[in-house]
Amino acid sequence: MKRLRSFVSITLLGGFMVILPIAIFLWLVEWLLGLVRAMIQPLSHWLIEQTAFTNIMADLLGVFLLLTGCFMIGLFIKTTVGEWVHDQLDAWLTRLAPGYKTIREVVSQLLGGEGNTSLLKGDVCRAYLMGRAAGVSVTAIVTAKHSNGDYTVYAPTAPIPTSGFVYHLSAECVDLLPHVSVEEAMRTVIACGSGSQVISEIPPTGTTAKK
Repeated sequence: MKRLRSFVSITLLGGFMVILPIAIFLWLVEWLLGLVRAMIQPLSHWLIEQTAFTNIMADLLGVFLLLTGCFMIGLFIKTTVGEWVHDQLDAWLTRLAPGYKTIREVVSQLLGGEGNTSLLKGDVCRAYLMGRAAGVSVTAIVTAKHSNGDYTVYAPTAPIPTSGFVYHLSAECVDLLPHVSVEEAMRTVIACGSGSQVISEIPPTGTTAKK
């Protein structure tokens, strides 16, 4: 009886582990589609009323126009005038809209910013928070490199890597891992350390972050 219960529980858990990622992925896709659909709904309704387009055709055209608009805005802000307009709008929203600056910085971190502002473009490292002698290290992402040789690192917490802690460490407390991508490091965090063998590998000679 005990073996039967164990077999049933392990089998159910295995099935749950297969279904849960798929369900979360589908939920995210549905959420994103709903968000896009809400943005283009006025345009879709206008197209349906004024043309012979079906709902699907109107939605597809709306998505295309939305992407085209994003492209044109991105193209515009690459010009001198566009950059000035963007800076003025950004400064205005920062002053008048509480929380806008924080949202902008979070989006920049997730989607990629310039210089050292992009988390996805950072270097994966093994950070010794209490010094090497303590023998305690964490998986972290280098978010800034300072002129004195120090590093600022972001150490995500498991299993939600979007929350974590920021540390300022000397170069002696940081081992860069150029053979590990940010995506690989984040997967080990989400999996609560599973697959961390890639993190514990000794980095190639010369990759230790020292002056």
